[in-house]
Amino acid sequence: MGTTPEHIVLLEDDRSGLKGVIVLHSTQLGPALGGCRFRRCDDLAAMHGEALRLAEVATNRHAIAGLPLGGGQAVLAVPERPFDRARLFEAFGRAVARFGGRYLAIGGLGMTADDMASMRRTTQHVVGIADDVSRWTARGVFRAMEAAARQRFGKPLRNIVVAVHGLGDVGAHLCGLLHGAGARLIVADPCVEATATMAARYGARVVEGDAIFHAPADIFAPCAGGGTLDRDRIAGLRAKLICGAADGVLATPDGGELLAARGLLLAPDHVVNAGGAIATAGEYFGWDAAAVEARVDSIGDLFADLLRHADAQGITLGQAADCLARRRIAEGAASRSPVAYAL
Repeated sequence: MGTTPEHIVLLEDDRSGLKGVIVLHSTQLGPALGGCRFRRCDDLAAMHGEALRLAEVATNRHAIAGLPLGGGQAVLAVPERPFDRARLFEAFGRAVARFGGRYLAIGGLGMTADDMASMRRTTQHVVGIADDVSRWTARGVFRAMEAAARQRFGKPLRNIVVAVHGLGDVGAHLCGLLHGAGARLIVADPCVEATATMAARYGARVVEGDAIFHAPADIFAPCAGGGTLDRDRIAGLRAKLICGAADGVLATPDGGELLAARGLLLAPDHVVNAGGAIATAGEYFGWDAAAVEARVDSIGDLFADLLRHADAQGITLGQAADCLARRRIAEGAASRSPVAYAL
């Protein structure tokens, strides 16, 4: 969508080695909940671009999921020189604290539970420590697949073949849910132990390397990270629906057009993988497990609505999701009372 963020703050602290950027894309619906990535990067412009993109995705994810939250993102560079990790994240916590509650930081790529604990020593605005949200992320993706199986394929999941790429926490949880529903599984992951576990536990067929992208499946579930679908892999896809937990799976700007030309559907990742965000919001707002479960399960109905809207309007699922996000942000902002944040 490319809308202008509310705040961009550059971070640089020579004593701790902290260097990076925090982007608050929107606080129209509530405080900006967003992750933090900690990775090696010497390109400041690339860090800015990554934070801007992910902050906007977070805004839309939360709006579509009906959460009273905005979106933000931090990207931090791993220092090239030796550094004290705890001291660095304490410094990052102080930077988060200066937003006075407008930014709620959660973990992300390259971060550990110890990093979150270090941040907690210098700010109270850290969320996502109490629960492993991977099971909730997997549950939301699973509910979207259920809806697609009924609406797009006209059959239940027990008659569906799903190719799962990536067997980390989310991918493994997703395989368990799919097996419980009777779906047949094809899996791939560099970790031999992970694939062997899925084969033994769920009868999954194991393939190696790029074979997962060409597997004879109804649904392809990318759960291994972003940027995995390039032109060659898109050309070889046999699945009719791409629906998984990974963010930003397209490796090429024209990926959406290439998929559309082949009649393949790409489920918007920020719609179907919102289960983790919902669980994190539940921690922040004090919802019980039943309330979190109900909200995560509603992803299935939401995805079914997007399928119907996209078909009726002749637009992509991504365009349908963008329309819904804009409408919910506008409606929510109009009805929300001003909030005074501590500065």
